[in-house]
Amino acid sequence: MATKPGREGLDAMTLTSRFFARALDLPPAGTIRVAVQRDLAVPMPDGAVLLADRYFAPGGMADGGGDGNRPLVLVRSPYGRRGPFGLLYGRVLAERGFQVLVQSCRGTFGSGGTLDPFNEREDGLATVAWMRRQPWYPGSFATAGPSYLGMVQWAIAAAVGPELKAIAAQITTSDPGGAIYQGGSFALETMLGWVDQVARQERRFALLRQNRARRRLAPSLNHLPLGDLDRLATGHRIGYWQDWLAHDHADDQYWAPRGYGPSLPGVTAPVSFVGGWHDVFLPALLADYAALVRAGHRPYLLIGPWRHTDQQVIAASVRDTLAFLRAKLLGDDSQLRPTPVRIFIGGAAQWRDLPAWPPSAQKQRWHLHPGGRLRLSEPAASPPDSYTYDPADPTPSVGGPADHQGDPQPDNRDLESRADVLTYTSRPLDSDLQVIGQVTAELFVQSSREHTDFFARLCDVHPDGRSVNVCDALLRVKPGRPVPGPGGIVVVGIDLWPTAHLFRQGHQLRLQVSSGAHPRYARNTGTGEPLASATRLSTARQAVYHEPEHPSAITLPVSS
Repeated sequence: MATKPGREGLDAMTLTSRFFARALDLPPAGTIRVAVQRDLAVPMPDGAVLLADRYFAPGGMADGGGDGNRPLVLVRSPYGRRGPFGLLYGRVLAERGFQVLVQSCRGTFGSGGTLDPFNEREDGLATVAWMRRQPWYPGSFATAGPSYLGMVQWAIAAAVGPELKAIAAQITTSDPGGAIYQGGSFALETMLGWVDQVARQERRFALLRQNRARRRLAPSLNHLPLGDLDRLATGHRIGYWQDWLAHDHADDQYWAPRGYGPSLPGVTAPVSFVGGWHDVFLPALLADYAALVRAGHRPYLLIGPWRHTDQQVIAASVRDTLAFLRAKLLGDDSQLRPTPVRIFIGGAAQWRDLPAWPPSAQKQRWHLHPGGRLRLSEPAASPPDSYTYDPADPTPSVGGPADHQGDPQPDNRDLESRADVLTYTSRPLDSDLQVIGQVTAELFVQSSREHTDFFARLCDVHPDGRSVNVCDALLRVKPGRPVPGPGGIVVVGIDLWPTAHLFRQGHQLRLQVSSGAHPRYARNTGTGEPLASATRLSTARQAVYHEPEHPSAITLPVSS
């Protein structure tokens, strides 16, 4: 099939790009003359045609060379070829020595076919095959982009071989199914917000409407059954929303062609990661980092105090991408960090450079004690604490890694005053305590329901009483998962979000235990009905044990 050459012209967004360059603290541009070939037609094996824009500097520039032999960066996006992504990953990179192909994923912004979220390997490989046939293809390329734009990178990363010279993946994951069902519970708020965004993004004033999306979607998030929410939010049925609900655990075969984690050991290109301590994908991103380290890589890693949609993480991602690609494709490592890992230490508001993640740490186990106390000593014999979880009034999510606006670390005291939230608090610390790495909770629990959830959150309690969340996670309990012990007591192991936080002298550690964080996680109805159709609600009577035979605790990686 012949491909259309596209429309070519100079991109006149000079003032806008200069504004963003100053706002993002980018290095100077090599040129302000950027040409764009628009609406290049890229054929897919099934006959669909995907559209792409190619950004390049048409003449000589400070880096030298013609437009066809400049390093090529491939950016595949479901959010459009123009607007923010065309500017930040098209023009900004083209001004600084690269040519960039920005492609709209299947079923979005003029590209043919129907969007099948996360199933991007075939389209990605067909796009690479098409690039090889173009006169401007320099013989190799890199990939870049955040979130979904990172997932499409992993889709092809192990399959294209040595032609792929660098991967810049930010706030993303190779395993979307695992992230959507983190801990076994559906990421309701994030995924409904994404469905609504994609459904509306090609309408006029879409960006302005997105700012009001959380308030508009709030009634839908409280509705049951969940299978109705696509129509309530968007006005019509969304096939992939129904599929996600029907395939409600990450090891379901539905997710196999949409997950690329098993292929990571075959990746040969150098990789740069950017993540946020409050990002929805952080544990999955660090799992990808660890998989590459096990395969012999030394990836770059930057983690800051950011959520998924923060402007600061976008700015950091563009700066990091530019520095990394210039080092790997242009041989200019003047802006590359001297150490592979840089992390932000919460509580200290400082950056720290490391040779690798995680740093060495001493495991420190803080045990739950009666009276809501948290101590290093093991507990004595004591009755369990109990509470009732009512899915008709679900324990709310407050702050944390949710994909919405607001403070990611608000004061938790109102939440902690609820009857369905237990808290365990240490004495004021005699000295600073620095926690860097994976935080885990081991809770010995009992429930009146076979289907239930347990949520754990580590907080930093300030001398004025403010309780600020540091990291948290939820685990869904099903019949036989975990296997009950004598008396029906279950050992629940929860991997909280990894963290880097300094608890100051005089501050206190606090562990919250509850059974929900709605609507961040879909509430557990307690009935075991299918996720998509569940409407009946059953309360759960929960017990948390803290005695020598059942020593519930939270384990902290304490670092010097």
